[in-house]
Amino acid sequence: MNATDKDRDVLARTLWGEARGEGLDGQIAAAWTIRNRVFDGKAKSWWGEGYAGVCLKPWQFSCWNQNDPNYAYLSGAKPIPAAQFAQAQKAADMVMSGAVPDPTGGATHYYATTMPKPPAWAAGAKETLRLGHHIFFKDVP
Repeated sequence: MNATDKDRDVLARTLWGEARGEGLDGQIAAAWTIRNRVFDGKAKSWWGEGYAGVCLKPWQFSCWNQNDPNYAYLSGAKPIPAAQFAQAQKAADMVMSGAVPDPTGGATHYYATTMPKPPAWAAGAKETLRLGHHIFFKDVP
């Protein structure tokens, strides 16, 4: 799969929207969950095609929901702080190029521990990593 400039931009915006407070390691982990969806081994994936397709799949990454406070930044209506976006771009580049190993152990899902309660899907999934304010999972039913 050849990633495009749009893939890189959408991935970096997603990382900023989902994990800007987690530091580079947390953003790398979030990026790997997206990469694991991109390369799920299916010819026509439910997740979407390419990084942009996976990130923009409706209701998968809440930062892209139009009612989310991050959406104004991700859509370009408000500017993302340059230093924060540069870090998200760095994480996106590192993961897209394969320069860093997957710290999530193959996770395709995560949720923020700041949520009032875990999502229903987490009950039957295998936890692979706790990092910062996120818990990562694979084998989600």
